[in-house]
Amino acid sequence: MKTSIKNISDTKVMVTITIDAENLAIAAEVATKKLARDVKVAGFRKGKTPVGVAAKNIDSNVLQEQTINDAISKAVAEVFLENKIQALDRPVVEVKKFVPGEMLEFTAEAEILPTIKLGNYKKLKVKVEKVVVKDNEIEEIIDRMRKGLADKKDVKRAAINGDETIIDFVGKKDGVAFDGGTGNDFSLTLGSDQFIPGFEEGIIGHSAGETFDLVLTFPADYGSAELKGQKVTFTTTLKAIKEVVLPEVDDAFAAKSGPFKTVSELKADIKRELTTQKDRESSEKLKDELVKQLVAVSHVPTPEILVADQMKSIEQDFTNNLMYQSLTLDQYLENKGFETKEKWLEDEVKAIAKKRVEAGLALAELSKVEKITATNEELEAHVDMFRQQYAKNADALKQFEQPEVRRDIANRLLTEKTVDRLVELNK
Repeated sequence: MKTSIKNISDTKVMVTITIDAENLAIAAEVATKKLARDVKVAGFRKGKTPVGVAAKNIDSNVLQEQTINDAISKAVAEVFLENKIQALDRPVVEVKKFVPGEMLEFTAEAEILPTIKLGNYKKLKVKVEKVVVKDNEIEEIIDRMRKGLADKKDVKRAAINGDETIIDFVGKKDGVAFDGGTGNDFSLTLGSDQFIPGFEEGIIGHSAGETFDLVLTFPADYGSAELKGQKVTFTTTLKAIKEVVLPEVDDAFAAKSGPFKTVSELKADIKRELTTQKDRESSEKLKDELVKQLVAVSHVPTPEILVADQMKSIEQDFTNNLMYQSLTLDQYLENKGFETKEKWLEDEVKAIAKKRVEAGLALAELSKVEKITATNEELEAHVDMFRQQYAKNADALKQFEQPEVRRDIANRLLTEKTVDRLVELNK
């Protein structure tokens, strides 16, 4: 068997293989035995016909095709294994020359796992921002807590900014109600900017029991392509007005907010929580930036098949997230001005997918170079963590026993350990 290997690119290889008469004869023998199992010959049960007898009843064209397929499969497996070629998909085979009983020449082209060349990953330049909690951030938390503990009193006066109102409304465009424009017994705090500009302002000055029209225009950058920049009318009924009385920020307020005796204790606790949150966010930002830098200083070819697989994954996750927002992918594409899904995939998704593949390949290579592994004990601890999260979901718990799920968790664990090592090396 003669072999020649040509690297078409960093991610593609073409192997040319010539099989001689001896190996073709072996392939023909294997093919004959396979086909003999399904040959029916009078006097013999199916599958029990002697090979020599069955061979005389096998169509020559069928035998030739089976011989070629078996010879190619065996040769490709041997050559790829011997030369340590890691194909990412089934090779595309093209027969170049075939002389029955004498020789078979063909090419096998495949996308392969590329060779990753890491740059100097121990001297990456990443700026770490100092975590600072400002007084106004603490005050914002205090304000939200005050609103949560506020007293709400029914009033008979006209509505003013800051009041909580109960309203019914029907939005119409050209006299026809539009999707998402109707609400009943809706609680709306005036000044919260929940609605489009002009809506909340239009309620101010009206009293409970009044019905009135608010003629408004949706913003030009509104999310819905159907409504952006459009003039509409909201027929609104103001059913109730509640004055929101915020509590004073004193020691009594602190005691109502938790196990605190003073406002100082409350603010100190808020500062600790915000510091912890910002530390976590800063850590994640640092990790993301280090991985970007790792890719930037390294040579990381990206196989098309891996990018395509990642694009499918992103599309699926994105579609699921839209479902939680009661939106479809088609609605999102229309709102964003994409003519087709293919256009969205090419313009928006492909670049994200490519970056994910680059990061994954670079980190996989780094884990090899740094000899990072995940022990069985670490894997079990990770699996137990997920089990606790889904303790009340019997179906989800069963999945953690499946080999492919455990492999996925193991891969994630290895990635986490590799990123942690990258942070450690660049402290």
